[in-house]
Amino acid sequence: MTATQLQLNSELFGALQIISEDEGLMKKAVKSLKRLASKKRAMDETEYMMSSPAMMEILKQGQEDIKNGKGKIVAIEDLWK
Repeated sequence: MTATQLQLNSELFGALQIISEDEGLMKKAVKSLKRLASKKRAMDETEYMMSSPAMMEILKQGQEDIKNGKGKIVAIEDLWK
């Protein structure tokens, strides 16, 4: 962990300590942090997929199939059957 990361952690935990007695503020903080974490996971997944030439080819082919009407509509609940 870098010095900057340690400083940011300290600031984050200090701010959380200040608002920790206010349930409403803590709920807002948790909601915001969950949103940021979700965005980070999505960015990581995208970066991972784009780092693989094979995966990029699969995605490209899928886009072409959809564009050419070869897609198939599937109900989400049927994906795990």
